[in-house]
Amino acid sequence: MDESKAILERLERIEMLDREGASPAELVDELRALLEEAEAWSRAEGGDAGARAVEDLRGALERDMIAM
Repeated sequence: MDESKAILERLERIEMLDREGASPAELVDELRALLEEAEAWSRAEGGDAGARAVEDLRGALERDMIAM
């Protein structure tokens, strides 16, 4: 449960930073932290759904870093 709460809090922080015009580098740092938290959640929850979510997030982060 702590893992899912951390993910939700991180998503809120990312949305707030985006609304406030944070730099791409700041947002990427937050996305990296989100990925770490998603990995922790996936390990705690187990199952294919968690692993797929982490992989999807990792792919999105890689695409965003290339676009920077």
